[in-house]
Amino acid sequence: MKPSPATGQPGAADTEPLDPRARPLWAPWRMQFVAGPKTAGCFLCDKGAAAPATDEEQLVIARGKHCYVLLNAFPYNSGHLLVAPYRHIANLADLTAGEGQELMSLTIRAQAVMTACMRPDGFNFGFNLGAAAGAGVPGHLHGHLVPRWTGDTNFMPVLGDTRVVPQALADTARFLRQQWNQVP
Repeated sequence: MKPSPATGQPGAADTEPLDPRARPLWAPWRMQFVAGPKTAGCFLCDKGAAAPATDEEQLVIARGKHCYVLLNAFPYNSGHLLVAPYRHIANLADLTAGEGQELMSLTIRAQAVMTACMRPDGFNFGFNLGAAAGAGVPGHLHGHLVPRWTGDTNFMPVLGDTRVVPQALADTARFLRQQWNQVP
């Protein structure tokens, strides 16, 4: 049985077999984030407002005038980045022209950097807009850029409930920060 979208647990209504062409990306360790205690405030606002001198500990990769890029602390894959405006807004329509342009510019730059230095076979990119769409922080718009490699979903997460992320988050963040201005 496949997991219920509501609970993540197998359910009687979820007995149809998965489409053999489907390639689910399982991330069971994210339950620590989903079910764990929530802090007051918005972590995206906090990280965006933090002094640039703390970028290393905050996992911030790059900063622009309106938006910034940071490594996801609960990644689906190595190099899973978030791109967010500094301003606490929930909808794409609320972005100013400058914010929208910079958000996409930083996303394009992040993809170019990861393509050059991590060599993924592809990417997932998207926004979860609203709690019903899966947004972990529904009040603060942010895009996810997830590098993907052929075969990155294998027996470890599917059968062993274990995700192998081959590099520590701080090391990945440091590497991507160093590469940000190196890659043409």
